[in-house]
Amino acid sequence: MSASIKQRLKLEMFWPTFDPFLFCAFHNDDFPKGNGQLGPAASLSGRQIGQDFAGINGWRMYHGSKVPGFPAHPHRGFETVTIVNEGFVDHADSMGAAGRYGEGDTQWMTAGKGVQHSEMFPLVYKDKPNPIELFQIWLNLPAKSKMVEPHFAMLWNEQTPVIDVTDEQGNKAQVKVVAGNYRLPSGEIKSALTPPPDSWAGEANNEVAIWIIDLDPHAHWVLPAAAADLSRTLYFFEGQTGELDGESITIKEALVLISDASIVLKNTGTEKARFLLLQGRPIDEPVQQHGPFVMNTRQELQQAFFDFQNTQFGGWSWPDNDQTHGDGAGRFARYADGRVETPE
Repeated sequence: MSASIKQRLKLEMFWPTFDPFLFCAFHNDDFPKGNGQLGPAASLSGRQIGQDFAGINGWRMYHGSKVPGFPAHPHRGFETVTIVNEGFVDHADSMGAAGRYGEGDTQWMTAGKGVQHSEMFPLVYKDKPNPIELFQIWLNLPAKSKMVEPHFAMLWNEQTPVIDVTDEQGNKAQVKVVAGNYRLPSGEIKSALTPPPDSWAGEANNEVAIWIIDLDPHAHWVLPAAAADLSRTLYFFEGQTGELDGESITIKEALVLISDASIVLKNTGTEKARFLLLQGRPIDEPVQQHGPFVMNTRQELQQAFFDFQNTQFGGWSWPDNDQTHGDGAGRFARYADGRVETPE
């Protein structure tokens, strides 16, 4: 095995992650045409409605009954970073924030001391299929930030930095910088949009990076060196074959890498190759997790369940647990203070 690669792991729907990351799900569904009510224009017969993860006909309802997705549920103690490469998500939460985002947008939510939210996948097109491809990444919070105020942020696709790189043969690579800094060969730094105020990613010394890397056929690109002793994992989620420092790699692999060396990545296939990079300094604190709550001790977990039972983390003011935003809505974000934002 190459000295750059510490471990190689296979990818399923839920991907292996390492401190400071807790979880990464890859949702890739070939949803059919919509039925005019944001659900599928297809029979739901044979599906385990409310718990449909089987992938019948290439798509899933997840916990939805009429619209695919995840109706209202609570979180405490960490952050969710949801990157939608294709398709749309309708968000609503107990802070009063809401939005429809997708087609490259990222939603970053700090659960902090507690929030409820729903994440539904509206099938907005009635005349064509509604494929969706997204990552949901859980980024831990350190003990000092577990009980901060919840926060909702939208990182619009149009404002997210994208770096174009051309190799010596004229083949192209593209790096989308959702979190972190990217140093160009000139020394110029391209910085991601600002993460939420209490995020582990907000401290430069933690070197948190969330990048999506696209390589054209036969292209090669150099992953820059970072500090030593970071968690650094590269996920090969689309394409055929590649090489990492000369070692052959294949689609649906997670490659756990050393962090303080530059590494040459090549696409040896005839189709575009796509990778997700998750990198960051470990928080290195005890982790106690049960379902949607992530704390440092069992006592704190028990308190989280008690608090939710008693306060519902602010309650749920929306008409539906599987809240959606209508057949004609475009991309928007409405914040808890009433401010409405659309991508420019």
